[in-house]
Amino acid sequence: MTYFELFEIPVQLKVNTSVLAQQFFALSRKYHPDYFATEDPAAQAEALEKSALLNKAWKTFQNPDETINYVLRLKGLLQEEEKYELPAGFLMEVLDINESLMDVDETTIPQLESRISELQTEIYEPVKKCIEDYRDDSVTEKELLQVKEYYYKKKYLDRIRRQLAGMA
Repeated sequence: MTYFELFEIPVQLKVNTSVLAQQFFALSRKYHPDYFATEDPAAQAEALEKSALLNKAWKTFQNPDETINYVLRLKGLLQEEEKYELPAGFLMEVLDINESLMDVDETTIPQLESRISELQTEIYEPVKKCIEDYRDDSVTEKELLQVKEYYYKKKYLDRIRRQLAGMA
């Protein structure tokens, strides 16, 4: 059972968690192991399994990047410990930003933050429609591979943002 099946929602790359919250709480009550204490061991095990799956799904849906990761894995387009090769131009941009981090001070932090935000917007724009309006029956593998590239690029930028936040 996928997370989407559990929540009875269509597969999507961007989940509206405020809408899903009510469903999460209803399912939490429905599958809570305490309600199955007097049931047979098989029913107890199933409730425990669904409760754990529900919590894992909810945690995934709370994080947009983890939701993208999950869908790409469902589609067989993302593998554990995959060594994904990003375009050289993007890597040069990231290298340039990383070099700027070596000489960063409180006056240059806003400039770097702005540069990272611009790059974030630039990498999101080509996949925005696919992510926000995802329909499992009409998306192509090519579009999902673009989302995959976005996912890996964003991971690089997030890492730099964390470094920069630690310096502020």
